[in-house]
Amino acid sequence: KHMCIVQMASEINMPGPVCLIENSDQQLVANQEALDILSAIKQPMVVVAIVGLYRTGKSYLMNKLAGKQKGFSLGSTVQSHTKGIWMWCVPHPQKADHTLVLLDTEGLRDVEKGDNQNDCWIFALAVLLSSTFIYNSIGTINQQAMDQLHYVTELADLIKAKSSPDECGIADSANFVGFFPVFVWTLRDFSLELEVNGESVSPDEYLESSLALIEGTDKKHKNLNESRLCIRKFFPKRKCFIFDRPAQSKYLSKLETIPEEDLSEEFVKQVGEFTSYIFSSANVKTLSGGIIVNGPRLHSLVVTYVNAIHSGELPCMENAVLALAQIENSAAVQKAIEHYEEQIKQKVQLPTETLQELLDLLRPIEREAIEVFMKNSFKDIYQKFQKKLSDLLDARRDAVVKKNMEMSSAHCLDLLQDIFGPLEEEVKQGTFSKPGGYYFFLQRKQELEKKYNQALGKGLQAKKMLKAYFESKKGVAETLLKMDQSLTEKEKEIEEERLKAEAAEASDREPRAMQIMDVLMLKEKENSFNEHMKQLQKKMQQEREQLMTEQQNLVCLKLK
Repeated sequence: KHMCIVQMASEINMPGPVCLIENSDQQLVANQEALDILSAIKQPMVVVAIVGLYRTGKSYLMNKLAGKQKGFSLGSTVQSHTKGIWMWCVPHPQKADHTLVLLDTEGLRDVEKGDNQNDCWIFALAVLLSSTFIYNSIGTINQQAMDQLHYVTELADLIKAKSSPDECGIADSANFVGFFPVFVWTLRDFSLELEVNGESVSPDEYLESSLALIEGTDKKHKNLNESRLCIRKFFPKRKCFIFDRPAQSKYLSKLETIPEEDLSEEFVKQVGEFTSYIFSSANVKTLSGGIIVNGPRLHSLVVTYVNAIHSGELPCMENAVLALAQIENSAAVQKAIEHYEEQIKQKVQLPTETLQELLDLLRPIEREAIEVFMKNSFKDIYQKFQKKLSDLLDARRDAVVKKNMEMSSAHCLDLLQDIFGPLEEEVKQGTFSKPGGYYFFLQRKQELEKKYNQALGKGLQAKKMLKAYFESKKGVAETLLKMDQSLTEKEKEIEEERLKAEAAEASDREPRAMQIMDVLMLKEKENSFNEHMKQLQKKMQQEREQLMTEQQNLVCLKLK
């Protein structure tokens, strides 16, 4: 049974969750159906993932974020329900033209699973894919809760920010903290008063107090502080929510069917505060370079990370972005070429009278095509894709120039047949085969040549085609000249010399015309290169500014 997705202007209709990453036989596999759904959603994505021990009520909170009573499997028995990572894409309730992507994960430390290595990977994937990461647990934040969150201590060993082998572990982690999600700790069935040292505190203050390091430098204290240190290091932005017990014990197994009035009033209020925060404050998922994640990009991230895990490598944030760049830069080249060809159809009427006129028409179209590429590309290492675009645009320009000549030639050929056809017929009929016929023929030929020259829309091959036509009919004139008995031998010799000189002059003009054409094409190639450089420098400046902003943000996070 396939889940359907319909996307119109602003509507996403996904009736329920589908499995995004299957955890089957200790193997994590991306599910094609879910990937296809992501590929269809072009909107920016706010990605909210939840993890926690099994049977802690994660799915209930996710259903609330989806605005539904049912959806993610709750499972009323101790048997853990959600296997792998499940996804539900819904229209964002507060951000127009945005999609809220909810990721529910299988319960950590499920006794049925035996080997828990995939727990670590599921935890790491939830961090890598989300913009807001929710950790859900029961009760207070005590040492046991900290110990259960040991997965966070393994993040530095499971994730790489850079692909270079000399950077790994904690040192490398500084590179990706800026792109880690906001950390939200949700505490369920929380029954204590929120106090620290006898003073009433907010949930956020309670969280920060719980993350304070325990004094001591021995191994025992180091172990006690490990989770605290890692949460503080990896997640500079943190938030905490507490929830009362939702209902009496007999109702807990039917949480998805209980009317809201039968739930604890305080619990309903707390859930409202939590969902309100997520809707208003959870950010769009972004990558290094300020790249906003949409459906196709999230699809690419899922595939890159899961494939890395599958092949025994560490998921690398840099590699994921580069893999994404390969896909998108290739598409950006295609978009630019499509724009170029579409604009040619709309704005260029062939044939043009001169090559310069055609090049003047093509230049702004090429500039727009480069702009389309720049807008849709990122991390084009060594300008590999821009070079490809440059080569393709050069080839397209050459092709248009060639087509312009061919269309001009074809049009001129038709015109020559129309204008000179009757003259050829008169020659066949013997109209000029009489004394004085040669000069009568020349007079008619000059009249028709004038008519041809005055015709519009011939294009830049007009002179060349006329010359070629006269060349092909040279024998006709020579025969008429020899046959004209009214001319003396001397007059015939003078006329033959004139015809030869005329032909030689026309032959001299042709190489010069070709030379001028070559110079114009070379200059246009230079103009194109300069336009590429100009737009590349502009983009690089924007990227430098983006990088500086990211570094400043990272410094600010570290100072907090």
